[in-house]
Amino acid sequence: MTDVRVGCCGWPEARSSYYQHFSLVELQDTFYQLPSLHLAAKWRQEAPEHFRFTMKAWQLITHPPSSPTYRRLKQPLAEQDRTACGFFQPSEQVWKAWQQTAAVAAALRAEVIVFQCPASFRPEPRNITNLEQFFARVQRGGWQLAWEPRGAWPAETIRALCRAYDLIHCVDPFQARPLYGAVIYFRLHGRGGYRYQYSDEELRWLAEMLEQQSDARAAYVLFNNVFMKQDALRFLSLYRPAG
Repeated sequence: MTDVRVGCCGWPEARSSYYQHFSLVELQDTFYQLPSLHLAAKWRQEAPEHFRFTMKAWQLITHPPSSPTYRRLKQPLAEQDRTACGFFQPSEQVWKAWQQTAAVAAALRAEVIVFQCPASFRPEPRNITNLEQFFARVQRGGWQLAWEPRGAWPAETIRALCRAYDLIHCVDPFQARPLYGAVIYFRLHGRGGYRYQYSDEELRWLAEMLEQQSDARAAYVLFNNVFMKQDALRFLSLYRPAG
């Protein structure tokens, strides 16, 4: 039976309360600005032993500085660093961002690191080469690495890249099906937007779909909408995962 874990993208309530409801969280803070190693270790220590962390990779790896998400950096990039960040570029800045991301993942004992790409990261030769070189170089550290491409990426390209570099193809199941990976990683963004609330019928459909994935080693189901806590709890009432 597939080990299914359910949680939210970020903390929709105080952590102490969240731990009582869920056994999984995907940290969003790590995308905008990495926390200190001390703070990451504190989060791991305060959580129940069975609790699982996943996290988004720092945006300096995946997103260019033109992204509005860079406004949340605590220390703005130096002008000479701006052209070297994002899109998995083979630069010192991107590699340093990965090393810092990996250090935080180690402190959290995170199970999955998610590389969410912007729609502007298109399937162009330079981008594909950058991605290949990056994932060929990284040390896994026991983590699963998940890639969430956006935009018009051909299915055969996604499948080939995930197979070559052992990446989980991360998707919103209401928009696409995963093309590769013994582990399922779903991020539910809301049908049509962040303010969407899933119906009971849609949550039952999701539960039935997961029940059909009995060959998957594990499944992570993360809600990422305004009603993430309510929807995740309602989903748990329909599908009671292992553990």
